[in-house]
Amino acid sequence: MAKRISLREFQQNLSERLVSARRGEGSRALLGVESGSDELPGGSHWLIDLADSGEVAPLPELTPAPLTKPWFVGIANIRGVLYSVVDFAAWRGGAPTPINAQSRLLLVGARHGINTALLVRRALGLRPQLELHAADDGGLPAGAEDHGEAAAWLGGRFTDAQNVIWTQLRIPALLADSNYLDIAL
Repeated sequence: MAKRISLREFQQNLSERLVSARRGEGSRALLGVESGSDELPGGSHWLIDLADSGEVAPLPELTPAPLTKPWFVGIANIRGVLYSVVDFAAWRGGAPTPINAQSRLLLVGARHGINTALLVRRALGLRPQLELHAADDGGLPAGAEDHGEAAAWLGGRFTDAQNVIWTQLRIPALLADSNYLDIAL
């Protein structure tokens, strides 16, 4: 029988591992998140380098912003700091991310000087890089050719022991993408 961990213990452990990864301690791991569907560019399972991942936060109340594109879901107040929130699935052309107890905000921009967050379906925890293998799916993720230069944020593809295909999300390239924060209608 699998050992069950409370949500608080999970978040505390994840926070400690994020801090140790920033210091260069411990084994190399990537943060796994789920967003969108497999038909979207990059698929639905994403890996983010811990140095770029920022913080994973439960979804707070969002303040909508008028006259913005549908994938810009609003502004979030996280401990007194305002973050722009982009629905990562909708930004890639998919259906909006459902707002429920599993939805999470990935605060990705603070390290890079931008207070921005990605709305994702759920956080899947840390994935040790040693357990991942390069995917044999022919290179670029599905839909990458449709994004032209914007595909710079699509990283390598990997499979895990359960044959789940993961795409690495390059946060600096995503934040540099001219379409990412072009929110005005």
